[in-house]
Amino acid sequence: MIQRIQTIYLLIVALIAGILPFWINLWSDVEGNEIFARNDVFISGAFYISAVLAVVTIVLFKNRKNQFVLNRLNMILNIFLLGFFVYRSQNLSGEISVSEKGIGMLIPIISIVFLVLANRAIKKDEDLVKSVDRLR
Repeated sequence: MIQRIQTIYLLIVALIAGILPFWINLWSDVEGNEIFARNDVFISGAFYISAVLAVVTIVLFKNRKNQFVLNRLNMILNIFLLGFFVYRSQNLSGEISVSEKGIGMLIPIISIVFLVLANRAIKKDEDLVKSVDRLR
């Protein structure tokens, strides 16, 4: 059903991944230029794919197994994105010259948390349906 709690979680993921990275800076370089997701094609593409996967997962509310698989793929994408951000933040010069890591680097972590919550809710629904099927 579309009014389940996992729909709310997935909608939050879609909004966070689709809108937030383009308004919040990811990091600042040595010159003080703020780097947003729209400045890098790979990063913006990954965030858009994450948002689209969340919306597609919402639409597939009748097939809980496919929802579960798409959520896992979305989590893997966000883990790769987080790994890229960690790698990038380690390569930013921080001690000698002034560079700042932005709050936007935490967006994949927030997305992963909500995806895990959505997967738990989907699993709970699937277990409920299986338990009702056993009673028949």
